[in-house]
Amino acid sequence: MKIAVDHILDKPLLLSFEEPVQSFQLLAEMQRDRCCKFNGPIRGEISVVREFDHLRATGTVSVPVMFSCSRCLADYDSLIDCNFTIFFRKDVKDYIDEDEIELGEQDLISSTYSGDEIDLTHEIEEQVAMEIPLKPLCSQSCKGLCQVCGIDLNSSQCSCSNEAVSLKFSALKDFKVSR
Repeated sequence: MKIAVDHILDKPLLLSFEEPVQSFQLLAEMQRDRCCKFNGPIRGEISVVREFDHLRATGTVSVPVMFSCSRCLADYDSLIDCNFTIFFRKDVKDYIDEDEIELGEQDLISSTYSGDEIDLTHEIEEQVAMEIPLKPLCSQSCKGLCQVCGIDLNSSQCSCSNEAVSLKFSALKDFKVSR
């Protein structure tokens, strides 16, 4: 999704989009790696406005997604819905040769562009990717699977022993000292 910088004047440029996941390389790779499954197109609205020496892009992105719970392995549907603001500055080749530079809050949400266009594809896929949990949970109260028999503890009870077992010295359990 590219925006011509010349089209951004004094009033905000409003954009709406609906793109398939395959248009975003990072998200397509995440789906191929079975990190998650996207159940629909990525939808969003972005407003781009010129401010002093930079451009400010503010928007929302949403996509329906299916995760596999990291505790009970059940599939569940969710919706990724995020808001973002990114500041774009013209890429200037004046780099400061200092070892350490303190970054402000605005520097952390800034990006650069070169030429006459800004490609928002990377920023959109980055916003979605940051919302995907490392260990998805179907609910905060998910009990997971039994460590002994593997039954889903959310839907059934098992008769396995619930006592905590420390495996640290289990190899020495039957060790006998002879004198």
